[in-house]
Amino acid sequence: MAYEHLGEGALDYNPCRYGASKLLFRGPCQTLDAPYVAVLGGSEIYGRYAEVPLPERLQGLVGRPTVNLGCINAGTDLVTNDGTVLGICRGAVATVIQIAGAQNMSNRFYTVHPRRNDRFLNASDDLLTLFGKIDLTDFHFTRHLLSHLSERSPDKFMIVKAELKEAWVLQMLSLIEKIGSPVVLLWLGDRRPEDPCDDWSMRDPLFVDREMLDVVSDHASGLVEVVAIQEEIDAGFRRMVFTPLEELAAREMLGPVVQEAAANALEEVLRPMI
Repeated sequence: MAYEHLGEGALDYNPCRYGASKLLFRGPCQTLDAPYVAVLGGSEIYGRYAEVPLPERLQGLVGRPTVNLGCINAGTDLVTNDGTVLGICRGAVATVIQIAGAQNMSNRFYTVHPRRNDRFLNASDDLLTLFGKIDLTDFHFTRHLLSHLSERSPDKFMIVKAELKEAWVLQMLSLIEKIGSPVVLLWLGDRRPEDPCDDWSMRDPLFVDREMLDVVSDHASGLVEVVAIQEEIDAGFRRMVFTPLEELAAREMLGPVVQEAAANALEEVLRPMI
């Protein structure tokens, strides 16, 4: 087991900040003077439990500084509302955006934490009106909330799901427009975009389908699709570094083998741009 080789603790992610942003990113910090590539995303981009994160592998392939702007469980809200991060992306020769699930973003039915986008904060009057009297005090995470709503009333949940999908497309289009510089989208998951996308056991991008991806990718400079198979996930798990308490969370990751494949695929698309 990976944690047997850890000694006293887990990985040191050398957390750092950029400018006035309140977000903590995986270090070391990159200088933003030379031409660089920015990489936005969630836990896979951050490189949770991986000794070498995807952006660092990509840097070695493209020969440019690569800024790791991945955050644990990040959704689109995290970047859209952070002026410092948007500024870093605007100054990049290219920006990679990992496709996030549609559940971890504020919408007309509920709001999420501005920095931990997987955390449910509060429901709107629209949601309470739709579902009637419902006690949401015990719900702290978006997946838990949505799975409960789905079980409570599948028909009403379809209205919520449609809102999430529409809001996701609009926010992604807005993010690409705000960045301005070339954007490459990265699909990183254990299913294809055209496969069923509402199984609660699946990893992100939850609810995002081929139609949604096509609409957004039409406004981007490139799209890279990496679909993990179980053998790659298992091989990556054996290479991850984690403590015994982190094992369950580590099993939710696609892992370093899949991340390496993504870096290789991104290099082919990015090289002509930089």
